[in-house]
Amino acid sequence: MKRVVMLAGAFLFSSCVGALAQEDVGKNEYVVACAVCHGDSGKGNGPFSRLMNISVPSLTTLSAQNEGNFPFLEVFMTVDGRTQVEGHGAPMPVWGERFSTAAEDDFGPYGSELVVRGRILSLVTYLDSIQE
Repeated sequence: MKRVVMLAGAFLFSSCVGALAQEDVGKNEYVVACAVCHGDSGKGNGPFSRLMNISVPSLTTLSAQNEGNFPFLEVFMTVDGRTQVEGHGAPMPVWGERFSTAAEDDFGPYGSELVVRGRILSLVTYLDSIQE
């Protein structure tokens, strides 16, 4: 319980730090989790993109494809991946599950969900910032 309270306090503090800090955290999440396929620039040209049997989309044109509005919730849910119903899986990793597994040992099931959502929120905020 003490860890959950400490995590909640840290989460509230970090939300007050500002968008710049969140963008830096989001960029770090992107580099670690996404750049290998989507590339450093987000244009779908990462080192693994040529090894895949599907085309890797650019993440810099999501707003342009959505009448100039960044589809925040759709992107968040796609990155999380835990609520998608896919009969035979999806081409993108289920990051929500991977982030949850990494955090559960330290924060328990409820605290780990805060960590997962914070990481995804930072990542999606960064993606919003790189729109063309």
